[in-house]
Amino acid sequence: MTTVRLPLFPLNSVLFPGLVLPLNIFEERYRAMMRDLLKTPEEEPRRFAVVAIRDGHEVAPSAPGMPDPTARPDRGAAAGFGPDPLKSFHRVGCVADAATIRERANGTFEVLATGTSRVRLVSVDASGPFLTAELEELPEEPGDEAGALAEGVLRAFRQYQKRLAGARERSLSTGVELPDEPSVVSYLVAAAMMHDIPTKQRLLQAPDTASRLRDELKLLRSETAIIRNLPSLPAAELTRAPTSLN
Repeated sequence: MTTVRLPLFPLNSVLFPGLVLPLNIFEERYRAMMRDLLKTPEEEPRRFAVVAIRDGHEVAPSAPGMPDPTARPDRGAAAGFGPDPLKSFHRVGCVADAATIRERANGTFEVLATGTSRVRLVSVDASGPFLTAELEELPEEPGDEAGALAEGVLRAFRQYQKRLAGARERSLSTGVELPDEPSVVSYLVAAAMMHDIPTKQRLLQAPDTASRLRDELKLLRSETAIIRNLPSLPAAELTRAPTSLN
C-alpha cells in the first residue's frame, strides 16, 4: 500500500473527493500550515489531508474557561485533541488540493480547496508547528452493479430534492445536469444529503462505490418518506454539529 506524509487539517465535517472546501484560517497552527504550503510552486499541487473529528475541538480554547477559570488553554499542533491525537480522528479522510491560498493583511488566510482522493490515517505527528500524518492511499473500487445503482440513486436523489424543496415534479426545473459516473454520483449525493458526521463518515469509508450507493439508496428512500410526512423541516445541520469557524 502506498503511503504519503501530508499536513493534517481536522474538521467537524466530512470532505468527499470532488467537493469544494472553503476555509477561513485564523489559528496559528493552520496559518503555519498555509505558509508552508505556499512554499510549494504554483504549478504543483498544494495538498493537505482533511479528517473528521471524532473526539475533540475544531478550534482550540484560547482563554481560561469552565470549570476552572484559572486553567491554561492547550497550545501547540495537537491542542484540543488530547495526548494521542490519532484517537481523536476518524481513520479515513480525504486529500485536499488548495487551488487558492490568499493571505490577508492581518495574517489570516482565505483558502479554496477541492477533495481529490481518500486516505487512511496510519500515524499522526504533533512535534511540529502543525499536525502532519502518514497516510495510506485508498483506491476507489467500483464494486458490483455500480452503474445500475447510480441510476437508482439519482432517481431517488431527485425525489429527495423535490421533497426538501416542497416542489411538485411538474414544477421542478430539470435544467441542472447531474453526473452519471457512479463514483462521482456516490460522493455528490453523500455530501448533499442532510446527515450527521458518523453517517457521512460511513459513506466516505465504504469499501467500494456500489456499497456506498446501496447505503445511499436506503438513506434516500427513508429520508424522503420521513420528509413526506413532516409538516415542516427543522434546521437539521444547526442541531447536529457546531458552526465551523475555519
